[in-house]
Amino acid sequence: MKKLAILCGLVFFASHAAIAQQQGNAERGQELSQTCAACHGADGNSPAGDFPTIAGQHKKYIAKQLRDYQLGNETNGERGRYNMLMADQVSGLSEQDILDLSAYFSSQQHDIVGTDLDEEEIARAQRLYLGGDEDRNITGCAACHGPRGNGMGLAAFPVIGGQHAQYTRAMLEQFRSGDRANDPNAMMRDVASQLTDADIDLLSRYLSGLY
Repeated sequence: MKKLAILCGLVFFASHAAIAQQQGNAERGQELSQTCAACHGADGNSPAGDFPTIAGQHKKYIAKQLRDYQLGNETNGERGRYNMLMADQVSGLSEQDILDLSAYFSSQQHDIVGTDLDEEEIARAQRLYLGGDEDRNITGCAACHGPRGNGMGLAAFPVIGGQHAQYTRAMLEQFRSGDRANDPNAMMRDVASQLTDADIDLLSRYLSGLY
């Protein structure tokens, strides 16, 4: 009986350690993040619209993107997601590195960029964001990203509220053109294909102040 109790205890602690490892170590992630700071900021709040703010982003989404970048490298961009700047950054990451980085950045406070839209533009953007446009077969963004743009962690739907408008605009344009194609079941490509340049500009500027 004593041996069984010891064995059960060892199994429990081993399982607990495995779960903790899968969740990632934020302290180690902070150490690894030093190479990310030049583009994304020390805490994941990007100082420039060329690069996304990843502070407060869902762990599962961050991990997926890092793995997709690795896959993009391995397949010369035919699968996953390829970006010249990210290619070198992800090439040497282990799975544990990915989990640790995801744990660190997801634990940071997300700063809201803010919007420059006036009240009438905000109202139009809100209607499109929340309800979509049935006549054009556009699903409301809130269906996956939530009314405040905070996404769904378990589904790996990202936080898009408070993001730089420049970056959001670039990603919507890439989904629309098919240059970015790592969205599950082509969901974003289907939606973005129906958006006009004016829609994309309006949504991008609206989202920058939403969180």
